[in-house]
Amino acid sequence: MIDGPAGTGKSLAMLFKIHLAALAVPGLRALLVRQTHASLTGTTLVTFERTVAQDAMAAGIVNWYGGSSRQPAAYRYANGSEILVGGLDRPEKFLSSEFDRIAIDEATEVSELALETLITRLRGTAPTYKQVVCAANPAHPTHWLKQRADRGTMQRIISRHRDNPAYVNSDGSLTERGQDYLDKLDALTGVRRLRYRDGAWAAAEGQIYEAWDESVHLIDPFKIPNTWTRWAAVDFGYTAPFCFQDWREDPDGRLYLVNELYFTRRLVEDHARQIKEQLLNYPSGEPRGPRPRAIFADHDAEDRATLERHLGLSTTAATKTVSDGIQAVQSRLKVQPDGKPRLFIVRGALVERDQALEAASLPTCTAEEITGYVWAVKPGAAGGLKEAPAKENDHGMDALRYMAAARDLKGRTRVRWL
Repeated sequence: MIDGPAGTGKSLAMLFKIHLAALAVPGLRALLVRQTHASLTGTTLVTFERTVAQDAMAAGIVNWYGGSSRQPAAYRYANGSEILVGGLDRPEKFLSSEFDRIAIDEATEVSELALETLITRLRGTAPTYKQVVCAANPAHPTHWLKQRADRGTMQRIISRHRDNPAYVNSDGSLTERGQDYLDKLDALTGVRRLRYRDGAWAAAEGQIYEAWDESVHLIDPFKIPNTWTRWAAVDFGYTAPFCFQDWREDPDGRLYLVNELYFTRRLVEDHARQIKEQLLNYPSGEPRGPRPRAIFADHDAEDRATLERHLGLSTTAATKTVSDGIQAVQSRLKVQPDGKPRLFIVRGALVERDQALEAASLPTCTAEEITGYVWAVKPGAAGGLKEAPAKENDHGMDALRYMAAARDLKGRTRVRWL
């Protein structure tokens, strides 16, 4: 595992390693993978083609094969080597293959079961050693990747900003580009600064959802029965992220976040079009699963009206009381006597990754907000924590709260003293 702060060249080093191996070893069979196909094509493959394999592709040494019904997409080398590419949300085309090398980008997004499954695929026949390389930004200190490295079952290589030649000159001074990027990281606060600026596997002080456990609440995709009730929650934003969450509820009342839009600088009508075309309907126009029984939305009247007009569906004003909404989420995160919590997020639920948010080391989905969602600090020398969350990187958290409140606070008797 290569881990360290954001912008230290972890993914680039991993990509160069797998590319040079494919050039050096004829017939090598490798796999380049990320949790979702969309995030792989939108970021990792762009870096590979523009920075790593650009010259080789221009010279015809490496060619792109887009895949077919029988064969997965791959970079094919003149010496017979190939690098297959894919997302773990679409594993059927490559998991039956055997590999000499496997590279996993943004490895904190994948499950330990997925890694162990990929390890069983290291049975390639090329005359070279077999290896899995993971590139990872730090997460919370109990993440399975960190624990695996601490146990000695994974070799850990720590990268720092001085390792990135785009950001640091040969004399150790920062380049103009490096200074600009470090300034952005210096502006981060709390746990995000510790992880992405300092490279620490850190937990947030005053974390609100302490019961959140990725090994429990973050689950792999599965086929969802159409008989399950469908709900949606929306938090509006433009400069801040717009968040649309597509939920399913099983017969036992458990909630599953299965799809999510989380994007900045788009109009509500554009978000509505994407929701309609990618979540609610198939390209043919046929419904993609049941219609949402309700869409719980932030109270902005103009945005709600625009969303309703373009979706052709009505919305319901969300319950926005913060304290009891947080308590409703906390209650759902607790593991029940049957061994399961009552709230899950499906890996790869994000429909499209916002590159601007990723470049700024800000959360790109609800799951990335949770561990940084903290209680606000009281002003003054004494400090201490308020009984209210810090209003920062909380757009998925607001929509999550709307959903839990709608299911668990409905019908609660409220008393008003006059």
